[in-house]
Amino acid sequence: MPAASRSPTAISTASTTICASLTPLPSPDGRGATQKTELKIMEGTIMKIGFIGLGIMGKPMAKNLLKAGYTDLLVNNRSQAPVQELEAAGAKGATQQEIGAQCDVVITMLPNSPQVKEVMLGKDGVAAHMKPGAVFIDCSSINPVASKEIYAELQKKDVEMLDAPVSGGEPKAIDGTLSFMVGGKQEIFDTYKPVLDAMGASTVRCGEVGAGNTTKLANQIIVACNIQALAEALTLAQKAGVDPELVFQAIKGGLAGSTVMNAKAPMMIAGNDKPGFKIDLHIKDLNNVLDCAHAVGAPVPMTAEVQEIMQWLHNHEGGQKDHSAIAQYYEYLTGIQIGH
Repeated sequence: MPAASRSPTAISTASTTICASLTPLPSPDGRGATQKTELKIMEGTIMKIGFIGLGIMGKPMAKNLLKAGYTDLLVNNRSQAPVQELEAAGAKGATQQEIGAQCDVVITMLPNSPQVKEVMLGKDGVAAHMKPGAVFIDCSSINPVASKEIYAELQKKDVEMLDAPVSGGEPKAIDGTLSFMVGGKQEIFDTYKPVLDAMGASTVRCGEVGAGNTTKLANQIIVACNIQALAEALTLAQKAGVDPELVFQAIKGGLAGSTVMNAKAPMMIAGNDKPGFKIDLHIKDLNNVLDCAHAVGAPVPMTAEVQEIMQWLHNHEGGQKDHSAIAQYYEYLTGIQIGH
């Protein structure tokens, strides 16, 4: 459909006009439902986006940008297989320097603070090539102190930033229903929220730069402690001679029920530890929790305990397993296997 017939809503920025649209599309069942697509226009051309980090989360997120209409997409990854997969879907492989120089928006999805700092601020890093007025969106889960340090350097180049970590794991990255927790200026958030919406179902501004990652740390505390409590409860049921599957079915609709329970109880019962979110990555997040908590004086004894359990699993070749493998720590202590 021609752009002129989309009735776009224009959002003005200091240097460009960005147009967002809702395009009616036929639904797969033919009943005439509409699906949302996003088209961003910058000075008459499609917004150019760079995406660095095509791992378990980054690869499906980049694919969802393409599906949403962000077709001028440059991608970069340390290994080349994901780049080739994205190229087959319509993206273009590029160096990090090319992404910095050519893109209006640079998105990263990297393991931790050191990697984000190296990519952005290292020798000949992305930031050295970014244009004034460009925007950096970091979807990595890192220490909020590092987010603020990166932002301070970017501001020297008149580059804005959103820290926008996600929750939902690989399944929600694939189906485009991630939850984004965002820190940054309100006007930058408002302008670039549609980019995040193309990859998620919930996008909430939590404050200034750093607030997104602080919120993610709070999320990771709750998820980890939920998984530990679930593993402990199902172990109790198994030891007491009650079928853990029946316990799960009985309690999931009550106050104990949660998204964590619905996702992880079936994995524990089936003995499935294929990673949606790896223990080693959760260890990284909880290390950031502990660092931040110590810096601000917040007590986090439950976090410290579950962190030690995860560290034990890492030391026993469990670091690449899904974090639901916390159940295996209890299985080791009791000599029983949940669901068997």
